Amino acid sequence: MPTTVNMGIPGASSSVVGDVAGKRVLLAEPRGYCAGVDRAVETVERALDKHGAPVYVRHEIVHNRHVVETLAKAGAIFVDETDEVPEGAIVVFSAHGVAPTVHQTAAERKLQVIDATCPLVTKVHNEAKRFARDDYDILLIGHEGHEEVVGTAGEAPDHVQVVDNPDAVDQVTVRDPNKVIWLSQTTLSVDETMETVRRLREKFPTLQDPPSDDICYATQNRQVAVKAMAPECELVIVVGSRNSSNSVRLVEVALGAGADAAHLVDYADDVDPGWLDGVTTVGVTSGASVPEILVRGVLERLAEYGYATVQPVTTANETLVFALPREIRPARS
Repeated sequence: MPTTVNMGIPGASSSVVGDVAGKRVLLAEPRGYCAGVDRAVETVERALDKHGAPVYVRHEIVHNRHVVETLAKAGAIFVDETDEVPEGAIVVFSAHGVAPTVHQTAAERKLQVIDATCPLVTKVHNEAKRFARDDYDILLIGHEGHEEVVGTAGEAPDHVQVVDNPDAVDQVTVRDPNKVIWLSQTTLSVDETMETVRRLREKFPTLQDPPSDDICYATQNRQVAVKAMAPECELVIVVGSRNSSNSVRLVEVALGAGADAAHLVDYADDVDPGWLDGVTTVGVTSGASVPEILVRGVLERLAEYGYATVQPVTTANETLVFALPREIRPARS
């Protein structure tokens, strides 16, 4: 085993492989698949194994090009809406969750629904329903139009206002400032979300917090790891797709935490050699919907340019696993 040394990074240590002088990669841990993404991808794979192709999937099962293209080759058909699915067919709902109206439309078309919504997203849906029943104004911090936000807002459209960023707080109005709560999209930047909350609380001093944290553990853990390594890096490469909210946030977090530059790539071929000019330390991480094979490809590409030393920067260990939807769980023996 390589020697473990303290890198002077708060909360992190690194295993050093070979000579640490010269070019190196700092590899964030944790990174990549979270429990909700793992569950969603396996749901489609098992549905294909059990029922055969085609299996329809409403929207991208997770926001990653490689995953979607791989599942499409295996027989998954991705559609924008349930009315594109033949009556009676199997449809999987993505990890981002859907509004009740989508479930209603699926039922009317007699679709066989397998719901792969991340349980942490379902938790936010349940919070929205609960506070709507109590007639609260719900301020949903999230990106307007994002699938998760559309689904959560759809649980209580008469009670939810979407607050896209801190500057949007000025436009927020409520019926009763003493009955206001904030919820959030699960994949946001923790820092930006808390700045939005700070501004909301200035405007509505009795603003209530969610019963429990809405930003998912994996999103937070990946941001913490990037914050730990970014000050040591001239460049941070985030593996992830551009429509992946949590991946885009990692680029922002890296820049905010001190990296000189940060870029988002889907594949190793997207790495521009020009980014590496004069760079000694490259940080690498990946979004919560990214399979590890894509990270390995980037590390191999960097090794070709002399970055053969890889030092893990570990800030947390993740062990959470979510049960699969009951429709595709293995039969008990």
